[in-house]
Amino acid sequence: MRVSIQRRMKSEEMPKAELLALTEPAIKLVRQWLKATPSTKAQLAAESRLSAILKDPNGLNFTLRFVDRVIRPEDNRICARELYRLAKSPPKALPPTDRAMIRLGGLVAPIAPGIVIPIAQARLRQLVAHLIADARDAQLTKHIASTRSDGTKLNLNLLGEAVLGEKAARERFEKTFELLKRDDVDYVSIKVSSVISQVSMWGFDATVERVIERLKPLYNYAASQPVQKFINLDMEEYRDLSLTLEVFQRLMSLPETKNLEAGIVLQAYLPDALGAMKTVQEFAAKRVASGGAPIKVRVVKGANLLMEKVDADLHGWVEATYPTKQATDTNYKRVLDWALTPEHTANVRIGVAGHNLFDIALAHLLAEKRGVSEHIDFEMLKGMAVDISATVRKSVGSLLLYTPVVHPKEFEVAIAYLTRRLEENASPENFMSGLFDIASSEDIFKRERDRFTASVFALDDKPQHARRVAEGQPEGMNMPDSDPALAETREWVAEAVAAAHKLAQHPAPLPNSIAKLESEGSIDQAVARARAASAAWAKNAAERERLLHLAARELQKRRTELATVMIAEAGKTIAEADTEISEAIDFANFYASRIADLSSRKHARFDPYRVTVVTPPWNFPLAIPAGGVLAALAAGSTAIIKPAPEVPRCSELMVEALWAAGIPRDVLQIVSVEDGPLGLHLVANDDVDNVVLTGAWETAKLFTDQKPGLHLMAETSGKNAMVITPNADLDLAAADLAKSAFGHAGQKCSAASLAILVGSVAKSKKFLEQLVDAAASMKVGLEADSSIGALVNPPGGKLLRALTTLEPGESWLLEPKQLDDEGYFWSPGIKLGIKPGSWFHLNECFGPVLGIMSAKNLKQAVEIQNGTDYGLTAGIQSLDPQEQRFWIENVIAGNKYINRGITGAIVKRQPFGGLKRSSVGPGFKAGGDYYLYGFGVWRDLGTGVDERKSPGGEESHPTLERNLHVFRPEVSSRGDYVWPHDDLKDEEFQALQNTREESISITNHRFGAPIKE
Repeated sequence: MRVSIQRRMKSEEMPKAELLALTEPAIKLVRQWLKATPSTKAQLAAESRLSAILKDPNGLNFTLRFVDRVIRPEDNRICARELYRLAKSPPKALPPTDRAMIRLGGLVAPIAPGIVIPIAQARLRQLVAHLIADARDAQLTKHIASTRSDGTKLNLNLLGEAVLGEKAARERFEKTFELLKRDDVDYVSIKVSSVISQVSMWGFDATVERVIERLKPLYNYAASQPVQKFINLDMEEYRDLSLTLEVFQRLMSLPETKNLEAGIVLQAYLPDALGAMKTVQEFAAKRVASGGAPIKVRVVKGANLLMEKVDADLHGWVEATYPTKQATDTNYKRVLDWALTPEHTANVRIGVAGHNLFDIALAHLLAEKRGVSEHIDFEMLKGMAVDISATVRKSVGSLLLYTPVVHPKEFEVAIAYLTRRLEENASPENFMSGLFDIASSEDIFKRERDRFTASVFALDDKPQHARRVAEGQPEGMNMPDSDPALAETREWVAEAVAAAHKLAQHPAPLPNSIAKLESEGSIDQAVARARAASAAWAKNAAERERLLHLAARELQKRRTELATVMIAEAGKTIAEADTEISEAIDFANFYASRIADLSSRKHARFDPYRVTVVTPPWNFPLAIPAGGVLAALAAGSTAIIKPAPEVPRCSELMVEALWAAGIPRDVLQIVSVEDGPLGLHLVANDDVDNVVLTGAWETAKLFTDQKPGLHLMAETSGKNAMVITPNADLDLAAADLAKSAFGHAGQKCSAASLAILVGSVAKSKKFLEQLVDAAASMKVGLEADSSIGALVNPPGGKLLRALTTLEPGESWLLEPKQLDDEGYFWSPGIKLGIKPGSWFHLNECFGPVLGIMSAKNLKQAVEIQNGTDYGLTAGIQSLDPQEQRFWIENVIAGNKYINRGITGAIVKRQPFGGLKRSSVGPGFKAGGDYYLYGFGVWRDLGTGVDERKSPGGEESHPTLERNLHVFRPEVSSRGDYVWPHDDLKDEEFQALQNTREESISITNHRFGAPIKE
């Protein structure tokens, strides 16, 4: 049944010339509608007030901040503080009474938040009441009856809390089911991402089965009713397109639904839309031919453009949508032109959804001309241009209103929907921005007319194929993660997961390429080979750069094989493995690009260390070994890698790829050496100039004790915390915290081991329920749809204590469970009542267990966050810029994250490394501009001082994040580390010597819209 949408778009027919012939009649019809539309005072007041606010230069930002920070927070005191700030500059477009009320409310709110804030929230609900229906039984009954009185139909969409776990998913499904069971409801919308949690496109088939199992009772109920009950399967994100299509076809193929008419949504801003329409049409034709009922497709332009940009930016993908609004408008017409024929509408009824009057007029005239008017519905959003929609309804025959439904007590759940609507109304390129004035302004009419005609004339252009396809690395950018929404990705993923299960059950012997060194003599010989090769390797920088870029390509070629071994050997999920492969490739390309910097100074020379030993950990079995090896090679040092004994094959595959790229085998060696005396002999060998370690601080101390004066670059332990303040988006905070704590079963050095809840958050029932729901719903295993993989070893020591015991005053919010006999698989655990200075507060446990702490204010939270020996990663969830600034200035950590997870640093964007006991050595951050400096010594040539800028800076991704690279005064001793560049005098080196680098990553959007303060 499954058909690739991309394949369906290879040979498209050009749209028919009749659309061009209907352009002028459509424009005339729009003028007639506008002339025939009277404006009722009440509706005009509501719409014009909102329109005026959004036209104000400060209007959209003010409204979004009011919705997000005065309506959403649970704590009235927090709402009052934001209202006080906003009240200083209300939009001038607001009526004088409203502006006065805001100013007065802002002054009084800090004194009486319990009185003022409910009034302010009620006022906003009143302002947008025409956009959303009240879910309370009596109010909804009244609304439905009133709307239907003139023949208008309703499509109800129940809004609810963010679905982070199965409890929320079941509740949303059950409430939608209850809605459909009402006698006065015959049409509901629901989307796959709201009926199951933890949607995984990696495990596509398993996810499809989960969705079908959840939705089947709803569809069976609708099919069994004597009167029509219509279900519209909605979608918002590109990732859901193939999933929703598959689920819809499977549901509509059930014997019970043969006579049920149901529908699906397609978004025209996706070039994939026409191919998807053809897939649905083919399915429907077979269904009707076998005696089944027709189906319906609701064609929309798409309202998730901003978040699609964010998603693409985050993963390094090409945006899935059309790049321009005109291209989207053209594709909308292209899809309708293909669909609105007698042949096609016999199988697929079409819903023309949108508010662009010119598009509606064109579709109406086209349907009339082709004789398919009885097979078309016109659909609009509730509350948008009600008067003109009434005129349109009379002209086209019927109208269906897409109606969001929400309970007043849960009004904050409508924020994302309202944000999209407000953005649409405010954006000048959207028709909605001029809808309220198009009847009175000839300029606006001409603007929209010209846009309409331009989009029709563009139908002659060849339609684009799907923009997002499986592809390599764009030049100058990070390697994109694989996109599991693509069928090509899912094919190799299935191959990798199947092979991993086989390999885990029948492990292969270690390959001969790993040299087993069992004596001090054999170790000395390996080091001697590396030293002998060092001079030639250091000499040719251009050749090193070329070979590292080739190494990146070799790693990409082996993506399937690398993923297979990481799953089998390290217990990684496929999602975690794929990201790690991209990181290894990024290291190769980025360090290659930094080689030229080592020879860019006229007055200083970089002399690389001759031999570097790399001793990586098991938790990142590819990226960290690759990072250390590739940095050494880039700098001109030879490398000997000693893999972690738990995961030797991962390093071996990486080394094989580098050898295949042309790295000489004497320049890069991989060896197996037992931990203990032999391992220490390798590290302490007189000809080993440099050691790269990722592991425990105690191991770093052992190395330096063994060889005083050792040049050691060590990233060591972390006890990382995320602070959540009452100003946070609690849904986002719960989602980010669960992922940061339990990804890779908590076995990341950057994982969130602690959450510090500030003030009222500690008592927030909503936050704790969302956190538990998210964590408890994470699937544990090695299947493609798993969220949590295996422990590398069964728990012992600190981790076993953390998973199985409670200290005085602690309790389980979510008790972890051992899921297998051997102890490799554990469900997440969450502890309450962790006290400052307690055992769990201070000790790194390295597993799927999270401790919850509380603080009375942000200052105390930072003190708790700084109250460990470590300073690796840290996070804060707060929408308050003042809180963000205080936290940035006062928390001690190498990597700081604001309103996002605290794991997953990206090469170049977020160089990685810690402070205090989280780092030993020079402190250069992996994946950063200065990391290669740690692999050699700068020599002053005595001929002057180079002109160099101060280190630090900012890299911004406007739709995604701001990444700051900040150098702060040294916060802790480097121990016995001796800075090797003291004789260099330029500003950059002086700054590097006396400071430590911090990477700060700040989420720069809300629901895809850039944040403006």
